[in-house]
Amino acid sequence: MDDKTVLGRIHELVDEEHKLRQQVGRGEISTDDEHARLRELEEGLDQCWDLLRRRRAAREAGNDPNAEQAHSVSEVENYYQ
Repeated sequence: MDDKTVLGRIHELVDEEHKLRQQVGRGEISTDDEHARLRELEEGLDQCWDLLRRRRAAREAGNDPNAEQAHSVSEVENYYQ
């Protein structure tokens, strides 16, 4: 996955987050459903941002950014624990 694809995925997730907030505002979905999906979106965003940062760091270090792969949600979400 190249940087452009990762950024595209980030934009898709952010767009979905905005739509989700509009849906709950219109009463189309419950806040419980919103919160569950928001958690998934946030995890996906964290994964994408992590991959993008690691790709950029690899490039700056003179390494192949394409060697970087997305880490699992549990790994990304537990970096600081």
